[in-house]
Formats: sequence, structure tokens, C-alpha cells
Amino acid sequence: MNIIPRKFYLDDLFDNFMEGDVTKMKCDIYEKDNKYFIEMDIPGFSKNEIKIECNNGNLVITAEKNENHEEHDDKKYIRRERVYGKYSRSFYLGEVDEEHIKAEFVQGTLKLELPKQAEKDQKKFIEIQ
Repeated sequence: MNIIPRKFYLDDLFDNFMEGDVTKMKCDIYEKDNKYFIEMDIPGFSKNEIKIECNNGNLVITAEKNENHEEHDDKKYIRRERVYGKYSRSFYLGEVDEEHIKAEFVQGTLKLELPKQAEKDQKKFIEIQ
């Protein structure tokens, strides 16, 4: 029996602290038709503020928003919750065809299509002497 509700007073404050910045870039990764698909929520960013890098199966997605100080010179903030900074997620996907990766960013959601590279027969038979 749970008498105290899950979100009691400042519980959510500590939950968010423990989760870190990963919660800012939540994603789903799935596999279909010999391709990997990633759908990542990156709200509040434009496609020019997002960088995608793939190197030997390591995928790094970075979103960075810089504060424009000139815009805020004449403003006196009462409350300020929007955060500026850099967020990054990285994944190892194995052998992907880096030349044919497709990406689109629509309404705060980044969608990636990463074709798998054709499997190579890497078996090597050793002759017994």
C-alpha cells in the first residue's frame, strides 16, 4: 500500500536532477528492412543548430543553442526557464552505410534512416601445421 503519492512535493526536482541532460533528447531506435531508424525529439532547436556525425558506426547527435546577449539588454526578466547550451547523444550502431544516411527534421523531431552495410564474410580459416 502506497500512502504517499509518487510525486510528493519536491520529488520531481530530484528525479530531474538525477536524469541529467539525456532527457532533453529522448529517442526511439528500431530496425526494419535492413536499416536502423532513429526518431529523436529535439524541441526548441532549428535544423541549423543540430549536427550529426557518423564515424565507423559511432553516431553522435549534438544540438547547441547559444544565447543572444544583444536581444536581452533591455529586458528585465521576472522568470527565465528556457535553457541555452549544448546537448549530445551518442550511439554505436555497428557497420552502417555512411554514404546513404538520410536525415530530416520536422516539428522538433529528428528522423534518421541508416542503412546497414552489407555483411562481409570475415571468417578466416587457419591451417593446422
